[in-house]
Amino acid sequence: MPVSRNIAAMTGVKATVSENNVRLTGYTGSKRQVDAAALLDSISSYKRRHEITDPVLLVIGQDLFTPRHSFVFGLARAPAGAAVVSAARLGNEYYGRPACDDDLIDRLSKEGAHETGHLFGLDHCTDPECIMYKPDTLAELDGKKKMFCSACREKLFG
Repeated sequence: MPVSRNIAAMTGVKATVSENNVRLTGYTGSKRQVDAAALLDSISSYKRRHEITDPVLLVIGQDLFTPRHSFVFGLARAPAGAAVVSAARLGNEYYGRPACDDDLIDRLSKEGAHETGHLFGLDHCTDPECIMYKPDTLAELDGKKKMFCSACREKLFG
C-alpha cells in the first residue's frame, strides 16, 4: 500500500499493514463521528490483551472528533503507542472537489507520519512545512512537505 510505504520512508519506521478487524468504539450517533480519545482507549486495551508492544496506527474512514475539537484529522497517544487517522476529511469529495486518489494518499501519508512522530515523542512544530506542524485546514495539510524539518529530524533521529 502506498500510504504505509510513504509513512515508512518519511519516519524511518518499518510499517506493516494488517487487515485485522478492529471493533470501533466511541461512535457518537448524534454527531455521526467517532470520539478519537475513546477509540485510542480501545486500541490501548486491545494492545494490552494481545500483548502487542509495537506502535499501532489505525486508519479509518469515519470522521473523528475530540471533546475539545469538532473534528481532527488524527490523534496519537504516545504512552499507549497508539494513533488513529481519519480519511473522512482528507478526500477531495468532502469539500465538493473531484476525487483524486493521489491527493488522498498524499494526505493520509502526511497525517500518518505526523501521528507516528507523536508516538516517538515529537511535539507539534511551528514550521508550516514540517510533518509535525499541526494543520487546522486542508490547505495547511497540503502545504506541508513529506519530511521533518531539521529540528524535528534531529530530535527523532539524533
